Amino acid sequence: MVSISSSLPPSSSAVEAKPSATLSRAAFWRVFGSTFITIFLAELGDKTQVTTLLMSAQSQAPWIVFLGAGTALISTSLIGVLLGQWLARRVSPATLDTAAGTMLIGITVCLLWDIVHL
Repeated sequence: MVSISSSLPPSSSAVEAKPSATLSRAAFWRVFGSTFITIFLAELGDKTQVTTLLMSAQSQAPWIVFLGAGTALISTSLIGVLLGQWLARRVSPATLDTAAGTMLIGITVCLLWDIVHL
């Protein structure tokens, strides 16, 4: 089967698929890169990183702490991705943008309220 299919000339659809595969690869790296940079910068100095640092110092087993922390971060990211897919199928992007903006404004107001009333 492999020898038959490999000896056939490429069909027009196979030739046309190459540019879209390149675009797909480019899109993959664009999404991967922006996600990595965003999460990496957001997590620097975060309470999760400080907790991991302290657990590593206390346990004297940094690789075990790394594996545990990494597994936890992957698990929480999986929950976020699955919830995001579920929401994307049920709610329009405009509604998601409005809801996210409203929640961020609400959080900002609550934080400012706490600062003013200290």
